[in-house]
Amino acid sequence: MAPDDATARRLTVVDHALRLFAEKGYEATTVDEIAEAAGISRRTFFRQFRSKEDVVFADHESQLAQARAYLDAAQGDPWDAVLEAVVAVFERFTQWRELAARRYQVVRQVPTLREREIVTVFRYERLFTDYLRTRLRGESDLALVQFTAAVTATHNYLLRRMVRGESDASPADLRAALATVPRGDAERPAGVPSDQLVVAVFPRDMPSRQVADLLQRRLDTL
Repeated sequence: MAPDDATARRLTVVDHALRLFAEKGYEATTVDEIAEAAGISRRTFFRQFRSKEDVVFADHESQLAQARAYLDAAQGDPWDAVLEAVVAVFERFTQWRELAARRYQVVRQVPTLREREIVTVFRYERLFTDYLRTRLRGESDLALVQFTAAVTATHNYLLRRMVRGESDASPADLRAALATVPRGDAERPAGVPSDQLVVAVFPRDMPSRQVADLLQRRLDTL
């Protein structure tokens, strides 16, 4: 599905911003330079984005909104609805492949952006988990969290391989991989209460100290 006009205009600004970040560095690039490259005023930039950091993740905001709208209207099996929402996110990223690849290169070089990316991944998981909680009230919470963590991690694994040029994975490939993710309580470790387990997903190259710090902060909010 092609983006609407407003989304297309925002993505044009994102495209110019990511090019500048790649050429000059994230910190060295100013909002004025982004606005000039995109052919808009500084005021227009701030009507569309709150900051340079928001530009980097603008397409994620659009993706989250579209996934939420899809789930709100979804009928039928809730597990399948989440899978289809995840595949739709991936499909749109394949349409914006060059933009996603440039963002990957920028984000991996800036620690604050890597942290924002982790938060963004959590927002997808929370969206899917909250949806399942409303539709599958008899299911254990752990089963729902495990499922959404697994499908999000599967999506991200294939997406990162794609933007690194290591794979040409299609939405059909993702759908096939997601079909193997267990549903329900079948995989719960024996004898372990559901409220005593936490599932976390982090980028493979994140330093262990940063993982520990972020996990501790997240646990403090549970």
